[in-house]
Amino acid sequence: MAHVTVVARIKAKPEASAKVREELLKLIEPTLKDDGCIYYNLHQDNEDPSVFIFLEEWENKALLDKHLETAHLKNFQKSTEGLIDERVISVLTKIG
Repeated sequence: MAHVTVVARIKAKPEASAKVREELLKLIEPTLKDDGCIYYNLHQDNEDPSVFIFLEEWENKALLDKHLETAHLKNFQKSTEGLIDERVISVLTKIG
């Protein structure tokens, strides 16, 4: 199976940026221990601090899907409920 790359864009409500950032940072350590995680890098937009981007690479789609069911990701979703304006997740396969 081919590696998959994920670009996850999360736009927090402006008043919730600090809380969302705090919760996103909590995801890094446990996710790096997830089976199949090659890298999991969090970035914050320089112009709009309410925008966060995760750049991720996974060994394959099945292991990414397993990550999506982890307790730490479910805890993040619960702790940021109502604090996020937009979430766009792109799952990509390198073709060149």
